[in-house]
Amino acid sequence: MREINSTIEHWPVAGTFRISRSSLTEVIVVTVAITDGVHTGYGECRPYARYNETAHGVCAQINSLSDKLESLSTETLQDFLPAGAARNAVDCALWDLKAQQTGQSVAQMLNLLPSKTSRTAFTLSIDTPAKMQTAAIKAKIHSLLKIKIGDYDGGLAAALAIFKARPDAELIIDANEALSFEQTRAMRDRLAGYPVVLIEQPVPSSETSAFDAADMLPIICADESLHTRTELPALHKAGYRAVNVKLDKTGGLTEAVKLIQTARAQGFVIMIGCMVGTSLAMAPATLLMDYADVVDLDGALLLAKDRNPGIHYHGEFIDPAPNALWGQPRGALRLI
Repeated sequence: MREINSTIEHWPVAGTFRISRSSLTEVIVVTVAITDGVHTGYGECRPYARYNETAHGVCAQINSLSDKLESLSTETLQDFLPAGAARNAVDCALWDLKAQQTGQSVAQMLNLLPSKTSRTAFTLSIDTPAKMQTAAIKAKIHSLLKIKIGDYDGGLAAALAIFKARPDAELIIDANEALSFEQTRAMRDRLAGYPVVLIEQPVPSSETSAFDAADMLPIICADESLHTRTELPALHKAGYRAVNVKLDKTGGLTEAVKLIQTARAQGFVIMIGCMVGTSLAMAPATLLMDYADVVDLDGALLLAKDRNPGIHYHGEFIDPAPNALWGQPRGALRLI
């Protein structure tokens, strides 16, 4: 008989992680374990207040599946829970369980290419321009930096300070909805000619103004505005030409694969992103690295400690998840 269990865990951040709407010294994640009595599959999610999620609320959603366990699969789950953190953790746990039961990897079952080592962005949280410049210098092994900004003046000053100190670096500028449409256009113009890869979610998701032509750089990337395939047509109409695919938004790997396929067919640039979390949360997303134009899976690097075994980061590169962590047949029952 199947059992499902959820656990709330607290993981300290390395220092303080600041974005436009919050400041964190720890992250709260929910882990899910689904067992059939012999094999166990695991998943992790990060409940996010921006999407009206709490750890206890996510656990309640997961617990609501207890009477559906015998019919629960990665397919039926899509109807049982909405897209979001709870569905992500359960979806990933179901895929991991299926790998133990079938002896096949999740990549094989989804007919995905074997993951390869990829360059990942490294995130610098909001601070003064001078301190962000110093942080960029310290992160000299990373050639792709994502900088969090909270307003136009400070964000622009930070970007210019970083480019002065790190002319070798490319930047993703992530405002987390902190700019107006006019400020976004001004920042785009001011940074024209600099190696800015993307401006990520500059305006609130409710902003209805349309960005200008797709061939203008930097490209505007949707994050908070994108959860599943259903938003893609409206985003394209609004001038977004890149999307940040995060499993905690899509509600798991099942929808993420379909979202990437659809977005790619519609001409979007694909970023594979993450919330701050442990290697267990990064592991399913590493299966999608070969399908992404930009990889941003540094969530475990931003923690003071990680799971063991964890994902191996070396320099600016991230390896696929180790077999003992997630998504591969492991043999004996393993506990987190």
